Amino acid sequence: MRAVTWHGRGDVRADTLPDPTLQEPTDVIVEITSSGICGSDLHLIEVMAPFMSPGDVMGHEPMGIVREVGSEVTAVAPGDRVVVPFNISCGTCWMCGEGLFSQCETTQNREQGMGASLFGYTKLYGQVPGGQAELLRVPFGNTLPIKVPEGLPDDRFVYLSDVLPTAWQAVQYAAVPPGGTLLVLGLGPIGDMCTRIAHHLGIEKVWAVDDVPERLQRARRRGTEVIGTTKKDEVVRQIRDATNGRGADSVIDAVGMESHGNPIATAVQKATAVVPDAIMERVMQVAGIDRLAALNTALEAVRRGGTVSLSGVYGGATDPLPLMRMFDKQIQLRMGQANVWRWVPDILPILTEGDPLGVDDFATHRVPLEQAPQAYADFRQKQNGTVKVLLQP
Repeated sequence: MRAVTWHGRGDVRADTLPDPTLQEPTDVIVEITSSGICGSDLHLIEVMAPFMSPGDVMGHEPMGIVREVGSEVTAVAPGDRVVVPFNISCGTCWMCGEGLFSQCETTQNREQGMGASLFGYTKLYGQVPGGQAELLRVPFGNTLPIKVPEGLPDDRFVYLSDVLPTAWQAVQYAAVPPGGTLLVLGLGPIGDMCTRIAHHLGIEKVWAVDDVPERLQRARRRGTEVIGTTKKDEVVRQIRDATNGRGADSVIDAVGMESHGNPIATAVQKATAVVPDAIMERVMQVAGIDRLAALNTALEAVRRGGTVSLSGVYGGATDPLPLMRMFDKQIQLRMGQANVWRWVPDILPILTEGDPLGVDDFATHRVPLEQAPQAYADFRQKQNGTVKVLLQP
């Protein structure tokens, strides 16, 4: 099969690899028809590089057609159309029963001290081959794949793998009060979808922050008020001016770790290319290396007694937080990997009944696997209007 593989910092390739095979009686083999490039994938070629190995198959946003099933699989059959959640959950353990699928006790990476395994995402999360490939082995065939109907394009359903549940959870965790104001920091795929979900759920006062014109235009077209700068003081000033001086009731940080403007984070990312992985792994596990500009903006922009919902991924183990300020403002903070199956029953009916979230034209680029290296470069550099890329094997 052809697959997108990691080979080093900034080095993504399309390679030929052996086809996956059934390993357990509950496995299924899925022929991938669409697979998204996620903002989190960019972290793999930046600060998370020490936890990758050359040849790792990337990607955790796939969907496709079931081609083979293990002897104990009864929930899906060859020919069924399925979306594959990015977190690998058994669906039957205590954590899954609590709706915490990203903390699945069956696939928890206890040696690393991390939660459930993820497709295509580092040694920390199981180093499981990902879905930017022609074929994918999917475990827990009776409980993990999301069966979706025929007759609608992939674009209608593929975002159930990550974008939709991640954004849905972010909005739910934001706990916007009736008549309240939501501020979304970052208009990449997750932030953009957060604004759409917020509108759909009846939140009328939705603001968003970014400095990329194409992203601002997308949000503005759907009725979101935009702030076209990421400078903290200006963001805080504008949102306070719009909220009687208080600040937003709820803020979603959909940015996460970025190196831009932070000499420490930039130095660490450059070091991944020259320092032995064993040393860099230790640095990552004990150091605070993130640029916290977005999070600090969220903490200042939220009103006293408000809520900050954190969906952007951070990589530093000991990033400093202004706890005195957070305590004084009585801020509520919620975060975590999306529990995909927790939200599927809420989201899937919306997708089958119509397209209120605009998923059919959410992708800005659709390219074959062979063009993945250029697509990664464009997404990383925010070039050519790249907001969301779907790879189509």
